[in-house]
Amino acid sequence: MVRRLRLISGLVLFGYVLTHLLNLTLGLISFEALEAGRAVFLTVWRSGPMTILLYGALLVHLALALTAIFVRERLSMPPVEALRYLLGLVIVPLAALHLVGTRFAHEVYGLQDSYLYIVTVQVAFDITTAIQQVALVLVVWLHGCIGVHLWLRLKDWYARAAAPLLALAVLVPTLSLSGYLVASLEALRLAADPDWLSAMLRRSGSLETEQIHEVLAVSDALVYGYLALLAVTVLLRLVWRFWKRRRGMARLIYPGGRKVSVAKGTTVLDASRAAGIPHASVCGGRGRCSTCRVRVGRGGARLSPPAADERKVLARVGAAPNVRLACQTSVFADCEVTPLLPPAAGPKQAQPRPGYLQGDEREIAILFADLRGFTTLSEDRLPYDVVFILNRYFTAMGTAVEDAGGRVDKFIGDGVMALFGIEKGVADGSRNALEAARRMAENLQELNRSLANDLPAPLRIGIGLHAGPVIVGEMGFGPATSITAIGDAVNTASRLEALTKEFGAQLIVSSPLARHAGLDLSGFPSHQIDVRGRSAPLDVHVLEDAEALPAKAAEEAQASSRS
Repeated sequence: MVRRLRLISGLVLFGYVLTHLLNLTLGLISFEALEAGRAVFLTVWRSGPMTILLYGALLVHLALALTAIFVRERLSMPPVEALRYLLGLVIVPLAALHLVGTRFAHEVYGLQDSYLYIVTVQVAFDITTAIQQVALVLVVWLHGCIGVHLWLRLKDWYARAAAPLLALAVLVPTLSLSGYLVASLEALRLAADPDWLSAMLRRSGSLETEQIHEVLAVSDALVYGYLALLAVTVLLRLVWRFWKRRRGMARLIYPGGRKVSVAKGTTVLDASRAAGIPHASVCGGRGRCSTCRVRVGRGGARLSPPAADERKVLARVGAAPNVRLACQTSVFADCEVTPLLPPAAGPKQAQPRPGYLQGDEREIAILFADLRGFTTLSEDRLPYDVVFILNRYFTAMGTAVEDAGGRVDKFIGDGVMALFGIEKGVADGSRNALEAARRMAENLQELNRSLANDLPAPLRIGIGLHAGPVIVGEMGFGPATSITAIGDAVNTASRLEALTKEFGAQLIVSSPLARHAGLDLSGFPSHQIDVRGRSAPLDVHVLEDAEALPAKAAEEAQASSRS
């Protein structure tokens, strides 16, 4: 509810500021256009319902900002978030006089606060108010844009829209301030005529000296009241932190044995920040992005269960049962925690992710392929020739795997490992793996034709296919992290690829994979082989040419990949 209120109130205020600035851009045309836009603007924002919505949003947003300051364990935060807070804190002092001198003076004293009157008074009588107006525009707009950015950057489409949105974010204040400048120059020109200036002030119901002092007093009261409220918030925050420490301490144990003692009730994320431990948190600790998630070890059973919102976010990223959001998990007893993402994790890691990435046992199909004799072939070639040929080969093989619905796991030297059926199951995966082998053979023939003048002999390949249970998950370190599989089935598939040399064949398919695919390979030679690590022999089918696979396999694989 707090997050929704912050978002809704912020969007209402941002909408008000945006329409206000768009109105100012009409100053590039004329004062008449500026006033015509103002008439529309006032019809919307000075109506009864919109007035309640606007000032209600202002009060809610201010209250939530002060609450956020109060509940933070530490005031240190990422630079962009700190900038947003600092800009937000100076908005009230900058806007108080503008607010009181327009809406308040209009409602109380009947002032006709037209753009002609406001701009003329600002530039002809007190230029400091004009400078303050420009500063207000820049501060409010930048504060709002940072807030919108922090909200939208978790959306999967935002990366594509970020560039044009940034252009708009720069264009809007540039045009509005340009309109204000043009209007100011025109006002100065008109105000040079004392008779025009007197008539304009009279028509606008210009304030008397006593009324001006009252307006200034109300403005000062708003500023001082706001500063007092801010000071009370900071004081209460200090008292609250002291009281929390009186309740006792809890200890968090991080990887490497580092121990951090914090007051009970402190969140894991705040504990990391207090101890200077880098900890990812794209959304700033609002429980939206999931990048702060941690695996809890000993002591995890004594943590309070996750609330509905936390469970929702964890389910979105397929988190394991012992994973929690650091920003939502308060610590009341000693506990072991392990941050799961690097400190520099970005919005991409906050996108919905399949649960198997955390580690899952699944039955899938595995393909291994390797070039035959390429080491000898590359000995007499220049390095860039070797790289050129290998890249052409990897492109041909990778395309075959992906077109058949598989996932290239890795390129190992001049070999390829691919996985099939992680999401759709072993039956679909087995059919797709057979189709990938057939396409690899086809692509290899085409590659040999295109490189005929560059190779002394055609490239040859050996492919091994097997299906079985493996552990699937996202493994690695830093940029070398990827989805992979480990287990006996992987080793067996690799062994079958190696056996293609002994049998002089292009493809060896295990009986379990053929059975899962529902494909009869009895027309091809079959053998029983002993595989290291397996207690029983394995039945395999040997194909001299992978293109000889039955058409039924290709048709079913293509239908599977389309679905």
